[in-house]
Amino acid sequence: MFTKKNDKEKTLVSNLKYLIGKEDKLKEKLEDNSYLEPFSDDLMLFMSLIKDYYKGDYRKIPFRTISAGVVGAIYTLNPIDLIPDSIPFIGYIDDALVLKFCLKQAQKDLQKYKVWKQEQADAKNKSVDEKDTDNISNDKTSTDEEDDNETSTDLKKAS
Repeated sequence: MFTKKNDKEKTLVSNLKYLIGKEDKLKEKLEDNSYLEPFSDDLMLFMSLIKDYYKGDYRKIPFRTISAGVVGAIYTLNPIDLIPDSIPFIGYIDDALVLKFCLKQAQKDLQKYKVWKQEQADAKNKSVDEKDTDNISNDKTSTDEEDDNETSTDLKKAS
């Protein structure tokens, strides 16, 4: 029999998958609407968190936090809500309020995720830099060996 926790997780995974598939539509909606534009950076950071959570790369987030963000994003995507988006000027006010509330609930955890994401990027860059340094060192060694071989060949010809 399924437990409540398993049911919650299945529902969450299903919603995450849905949101990941709608990311372009969400970006478009944020860019096209002045009421939603102020939330763009936080919502895109949340979308990045969702993708890392879905892949299993980042799980240090409470269920309530990820649920709040998912609810806010899905509400924003849904054109039929408290005030329909089709009503000029005021149709997006409810979306902005819900999004603001949901992102406010997730703010501390979003900041923790942002720090983690930066640490991951720094570690990756450091790894790439070390790899490049190793490659340069190997190239130099190989060039030095070629130079030594040429010098020794030139010396043999001279003698």
